[in-house]
Amino acid sequence: MTDSPLRVAFLGQRGSYSEEAAVHFFGEDVTTVSCKDFDDIFEAVNNGSVERGILPLENSLAGSIHRNYDLLLRHDLSIVGETQIAVAHQLIALPGVQLGDVEKVYSHPQPLAQCERNLNLLLPHAERVSTYDTASSVKMLREENLTHAAALASRRAAKIYQMNILRADMHDDPENYTRFVVVARQPITPHGETKTSIVFAMDNVPGSLFKSLAVFALRDIDLTKIESRPLQGKRWQYFFYIDFIGSVTEERCQNALNHLQEIATYFKILGSYPRGV
Repeated sequence: MTDSPLRVAFLGQRGSYSEEAAVHFFGEDVTTVSCKDFDDIFEAVNNGSVERGILPLENSLAGSIHRNYDLLLRHDLSIVGETQIAVAHQLIALPGVQLGDVEKVYSHPQPLAQCERNLNLLLPHAERVSTYDTASSVKMLREENLTHAAALASRRAAKIYQMNILRADMHDDPENYTRFVVVARQPITPHGETKTSIVFAMDNVPGSLFKSLAVFALRDIDLTKIESRPLQGKRWQYFFYIDFIGSVTEERCQNALNHLQEIATYFKILGSYPRGV
């Protein structure tokens, strides 16, 4: 008897960048489960219908996905892994469609913005139409047999829906990467190079943020990210999300976190996990 494939919830249709990240992290044998929004991913992991969820946290060009930072705070799930993938937008159309046939280009607003310069050069008169996500745009072209349109999505989406790539690599900036995290109901004890994510809040008094960051600097702990989000119900006060290199099992990290808890008004460990590449 063999173990069942791991079930992983992702955002969007098959062929989305989120599904690509899941396959990149877990391998081709993973069972991916489509969700219509980020809240559904958290719910699927919470209720046990999947073992893992995969979430985009930040894009190298567009910045952080704030909704997921807020959901990580709200739900009692742990980050157990991370990965990053190159975001390479392809101009995709039905077989037989030529570039001169394209009157509309469909995609999520972010890819449309990230391909703006090349779209203006290649299809200056084509209408840009915002959709739910990249892969659903390709699926729509196939299902509705749209012969005067194209979509911006991944190579994986073109393959899944048996579509043609009219022009490859339409993104204006080749340094376009998205970092994803994997969430589960239970934390793990990671091995090797480890990253830890936390969230905390402080009293709004002079020097409070300096004191909170000093607990890491005094112990030579490398901070890789700091993100602030509004603290709901308290005007002009904030939660701070921090990623640092190290594990909660390391003594110096334990000491830093204990020190931080002494001066913080709120504190939560989001997870320690192997550092992704």
